[in-house]
Amino acid sequence: MAFHTLTQKDLLLKVRQFIPPLLETFHKGQQGRVAVVGGCEDYTGAPYFSAHASALLGCDMSHVICDPHASHVIKSYSPNLMVHPYMRSTSASSPSSSTGASISDSEKEKEVSLALSRIIPLLSRLHVLVIGPGLGRDPIMHSTVAKLILAARERGLAMVFDADALMVIQENPELVRGDKGVVLTPNHAEFAKLCKSLGISMEEEENGKGKGELCEKVAKILGGVTVLRKGREDWISNGVVTVGCTVQGGRKRSGGQGDTLTGCVGTFLAWKRAYLEGLWEHDKKLEPEELTLLSAFGASAITRLCSRRAFVKKGRSMQASDLSEEISGAFWELFEEEVEAVGAKL
Repeated sequence: MAFHTLTQKDLLLKVRQFIPPLLETFHKGQQGRVAVVGGCEDYTGAPYFSAHASALLGCDMSHVICDPHASHVIKSYSPNLMVHPYMRSTSASSPSSSTGASISDSEKEKEVSLALSRIIPLLSRLHVLVIGPGLGRDPIMHSTVAKLILAARERGLAMVFDADALMVIQENPELVRGDKGVVLTPNHAEFAKLCKSLGISMEEEENGKGKGELCEKVAKILGGVTVLRKGREDWISNGVVTVGCTVQGGRKRSGGQGDTLTGCVGTFLAWKRAYLEGLWEHDKKLEPEELTLLSAFGASAITRLCSRRAFVKKGRSMQASDLSEEISGAFWELFEEEVEAVGAKL
């Protein structure tokens, strides 16, 4: 993968190679079945934005697996999403407690087992899990996620991790180590915590090592997972190849934009699977590991362009929901417009 010599335009053209065409021979679900795992009493917007973005980008079926407290709220946002209230939390099992202090370890384990008994049967119907949007920090939710990761790995599902799910990885990196179908999407603070958990000092960056180099080091220590480090420019590495995404974004840092990113990564990973399974005729030139990297790059590019388009229209008023409205136009601009026009806009 000689990516270090490729321009942004070159990388976008590579992404185009594994985006499925819209053929009459396809049937429901073949272009992606993605589930967002997250959503609790306090956070209902994040899982919605992620799953909604996945659907708007082109995934056929978008699911949300959440805590019962969040399910009715998320269902009210959109009838297009399939919402499963299968996660369990401290407040769901014991409404009088919000900290878990009054629940014994055996009771917690029972709640985790109950959640998994309903979630794991869903995995055979899915291609990708996006874990973390709106997850919160409930110990039952985190324990459920840790065991769900292992079940998903056994079944070969691709996974995307963001927000509080990254805490689960920080506490036990072995959960994802060596899984080349995993994408982590930390922001600056989350990346620093991830580095600390892996014994990497952020001072290396202050002493001259670039953001991309540190991103590559994290990916390498984790055995080849893909790390998408968000920032002024996004850095993406699988420990062997490192690329930056410099597509211009917006200048408003409203919350929820990262959720659009995770949903888009999920859809691109579903398309990666369709490409490898030969869903349509193509040249078969792209390998699995570079497809994961390209999925992260494609999602970064389209999210940044959505942010820019929304910012131009809304300025300081821009919100995460404004990015959703730009996905279709941004996709056309990056991946369907004439090739010559793409480079001129980067």
